[in-house]
Amino acid sequence: SIDDYLKARDKQERLSQFADYTNVPMKQAAIDAKYTWLTEGLQAEFETFVPMGTKEAKATKGEAGDVLFHTFSNGVKTNRDAWAYNFNRNALTENIRRMIRHYNAEVDRWKRQENYDVNINDFVISDNRKISWSHTLKLDLKRGAIAIFSSEKVRASLYRPFTKSNLYFDRMMNECVYLFPSIFPTAETENRAICVSGLGSNKPFQTLMASMVPCVDILEKTQCFPFYTYNEDGSNCRENITDWALAQFRRQYQDNTISKWDIFHYVYGLLHHPQYRERYQANLKRDLPHIPMPPPMAGATDKAADFRAFATAGARLADIHVGYEEMSPYPLTMVETPGQAPTWRVEKMRLSKDKKSIRYNDFLTLEGIPEKAFAYRLGNRSALEWVLDQYRVKVDRRSGIVNDPNRPDDDQYIIGLLQKVISVSVETVEIVEGLPGRFTGH
Repeated sequence: SIDDYLKARDKQERLSQFADYTNVPMKQAAIDAKYTWLTEGLQAEFETFVPMGTKEAKATKGEAGDVLFHTFSNGVKTNRDAWAYNFNRNALTENIRRMIRHYNAEVDRWKRQENYDVNINDFVISDNRKISWSHTLKLDLKRGAIAIFSSEKVRASLYRPFTKSNLYFDRMMNECVYLFPSIFPTAETENRAICVSGLGSNKPFQTLMASMVPCVDILEKTQCFPFYTYNEDGSNCRENITDWALAQFRRQYQDNTISKWDIFHYVYGLLHHPQYRERYQANLKRDLPHIPMPPPMAGATDKAADFRAFATAGARLADIHVGYEEMSPYPLTMVETPGQAPTWRVEKMRLSKDKKSIRYNDFLTLEGIPEKAFAYRLGNRSALEWVLDQYRVKVDRRSGIVNDPNRPDDDQYIIGLLQKVISVSVETVEIVEGLPGRFTGH
């Protein structure tokens, strides 16, 4: 191993100095039970905790054991976000209708051709202003599948942290919907899902609660653990936390009043603990979270109380992260620019270098942002910075599609959103600071 930031010539010189591979310093690799060679930073006790989910449990048709959640799913992957997402419902509808018209015309042209051995990539007309092709859509074309627009498929979706958008939720127009037709089968379906960054994430571990269909990139390679699962028509509601897990928690704490919601919120609270994230950062890049039971806190004398503390904190975190639009706005000072016409419209907001103010537009600056607003982070950005990044007018360079977050029916929505996300951030930091003691991992 050598310095990643050395120039190529320097790296080559280092290698040439060894002359022969036998001169390279070696050390014995301690391969773990999963045949992982590079185990530096991995904590062995992580494997003794209960997995949130496994492929084996997911494939089990009956009751699963040795796992918290029976099933889990990636977030929705469209492979054509500019077409399938839009802040404006009418714009999304027009974009999808236009794409479907072109797609169906291509299906008709395919059916009328004589040579079906032609390479589909050579056959399709790839006009980026009319359609965005993907692998599965080309397969649909080859089998002659017709696309039919339905307004019922326009759904609210969590596109990025604290960023709601409209999604055309459809197996043909989305590359992969995974299990979400059985997690949020209808727009009215009530459910919550703990979303976590997936395997191989390059960013620090992150988690966020969702109450609507999430994008696969809401975090990074997002995996979601719902509380309920359904049939795709919305019937047959089932709790997704296993009966095995419920029995284990009740036995551990000698408390038969513990519910699956308590376990759900305990998990969400625990995943926010800074020392859990720090100690198991290497494990969390290679595996989905494993959850200790009871929480291994230094000097803990009442483990049941610690469980309840995590569950209570997790429940509140879930409520404010899902219901962020209902939070009380954080009081910011609004400074108007003399001579500028009053407007609430946003083109692109900018954060000051000292992170104390936001240039909302040419007319308005928001001042008085608290430091704690930046301490609540999802990946490499704070929640507030996610909002600043997403709520701006974007023009997709390939399709020319405009995505405008401004709401004609609520022109102050974005400024209110900024204040509410600051309130969420401050409270989140305070809740996390109040989680039980020092996490030891043992």
